[in-house]
Amino acid sequence: MIKNIFIFFITLSVIAYGQSTKVITGIEVLKESNFKILEGKKVGLITNPTGVDSKLKSTIDILYEAENVHLVALFGPEHGVRGDYAAGDIVETYTDPQTNLPVFSLYGRTRKPTMEMLEEIDILVYDIQDIGCRSYTYISTMGLAMEAAAENDIEFLVLDRPNPLGGLKVEGNLVEDGYFSFVSQFKIPYVYRLTCGELATLLNEEKMLKDEKQCKLTVIPMRNWKREMLFKDTGLEWVLTSPHVPHEYSPQYYVTSGIMGELGIVSEGIGYTLPFQVFAAEWINANVLAEKMNSLNLDGVIFRPITIKPYYGADVDKELHGVQIHIQNSNLVNLMSLQFLFMQINNELYPEYNPFKMADESGLEMFDKVMGTSKVRELFTKRMKYNDIKDYLDKDIERFKEISKKYYIY
Repeated sequence: MIKNIFIFFITLSVIAYGQSTKVITGIEVLKESNFKILEGKKVGLITNPTGVDSKLKSTIDILYEAENVHLVALFGPEHGVRGDYAAGDIVETYTDPQTNLPVFSLYGRTRKPTMEMLEEIDILVYDIQDIGCRSYTYISTMGLAMEAAAENDIEFLVLDRPNPLGGLKVEGNLVEDGYFSFVSQFKIPYVYRLTCGELATLLNEEKMLKDEKQCKLTVIPMRNWKREMLFKDTGLEWVLTSPHVPHEYSPQYYVTSGIMGELGIVSEGIGYTLPFQVFAAEWINANVLAEKMNSLNLDGVIFRPITIKPYYGADVDKELHGVQIHIQNSNLVNLMSLQFLFMQINNELYPEYNPFKMADESGLEMFDKVMGTSKVRELFTKRMKYNDIKDYLDKDIERFKEISKKYYIY
């Protein structure tokens, strides 16, 4: 029996909802219970624009307007609670103009709620749509807030949402000592196949929080979500999780190119209309690259030659040539591998344009932080061959699958 966790289920009548298979998210289930679990408690809410119900109404406004809920403070991750801030912007404490509630920034001077922020709070509620990838900072915010809840003896409630990459795919190595950071906060793979509620349960039960503390965790599960579902299968509307993750399929592409993008040498499409969907640079012959990438005969993905001219960012107004990635079946693709296979072929065609040799120290450091190790870079750059790192990337997968399965809710 999992201790310190109460999984909150509400039975839905067949008469009310018929045979619909649309996913019902945690906030909807909470509403159906008339917010009973929050009654008589001072509530702090960690959310952003993705925290919405089926009518796209903000969880902020839902809880604020509920007569039996006492919402006293908001907590904002990267981009803020209303999505008012760009990626990487430092956010200070401010007042939400629509509710006049204080908004404590978790992406400013502190990334973890302080004792002062929590002194008027009995329960922290987390409602954010994540993308199923370790380097995306929302799960780091969730874990650090869980630590704060444990340290201050307050409850923590997760309103569950789908993993847009599905509940089956696991890719990448575990984070190693010396490489824990806000983009690799916990010892999990790069793609970890859990919903945020399942991940919170794993972090709590496997004692991955600071000093192995455990918080008083409650998960409000979804209904109708199945592990094989991608986001397009849920029947839900996608709300962009950040400016460069605008579509329900964007998380797949984030995994394919985002790690390489940290080097800052080859464009992954940031600054153009295809964020994370291209590999492009000034020196590349698009047709040759497309032919070489397609000659790998990878299942589930094809590559199309493309020329782009970014509208902003490091490559603004430069004419870049390369390929657009077309994922046809993400279940058949090792998403992480694509950026390494691209760099392998780029090295075969253009050895003088090695992204690792062209990157500055900050780019190399961020690459290692996102990878959760320096070993992948060290192994790969010896010959620039994906096969040299494949086993290292895969070495932790089966063990993590065994561990994570214990925390399945669905």
